[in-house]
Amino acid sequence: MSGHSKWNNIKRKKEKTDAQRAKIFTKMGREISVAVREGGPDPTVNSKLRDIINKAKAANYPAENIDRIIKKASGDGKDEYETITYEGYGPGGIALMVETLTDNRNRTAADVRHYFDKFGGNLGTNGCVSFMFTQKGVLLVETDERSEDAVLEDCLEAGGDEMNYDEEECEIVTTPNDLRAVTDYFEGKGYKIISSEPEYVPSNYTRLSDEEQLKKMGLLLEHLEDNDDVQNVWHNLENEEDLPE
Repeated sequence: MSGHSKWNNIKRKKEKTDAQRAKIFTKMGREISVAVREGGPDPTVNSKLRDIINKAKAANYPAENIDRIIKKASGDGKDEYETITYEGYGPGGIALMVETLTDNRNRTAADVRHYFDKFGGNLGTNGCVSFMFTQKGVLLVETDERSEDAVLEDCLEAGGDEMNYDEEECEIVTTPNDLRAVTDYFEGKGYKIISSEPEYVPSNYTRLSDEEQLKKMGLLLEHLEDNDDVQNVWHNLENEEDLPE
């Protein structure tokens, strides 16, 4: 069940500056607000909110900020966000899915289209690349010095489909419908939950060898991830490690 998880490398592996961390906090704040409006302010009964809080804490999001956002979202605040997913192709035919959370769909659509056009891609219509991805439930936990065999045993007992282990963190892959039950099982076993959320996993990968295409792909991902409205970017680039810093 263990093996290399390519889809766990969705976000660029680079040191976060204060400005980048601020953008991450902005995005998480939106997720918390939407989760509260959809399921209420109590994380013990709102599992989506509980998962987002776990992810925020893992990113060192200040607890007082979390509480403030929950209180604001529980009141009469006027912020209304909607989730919109864009699909398209990047340089060299790399398939991308861009999940956004926005209060202004015209602004977000214009920004996303601009990035695709500027860096050698093409923004497409709904369905143009989504058939190349499968939605999975992905749980990331701290191993806390547990052995691979011990985590594997818990994964099998919880009903996980796949496990990708290292000494500090372990990724458990399951179906979206089973993600909540698997997460609850690991919480009950005393694991620290880093994140628990659905992700889009490509059915096949494409490798880029052209340096100019790699450069443009890196810039496209960087601009998408730096946009406050963009929550997640999924793609099928096989050699993400070759993207220039």
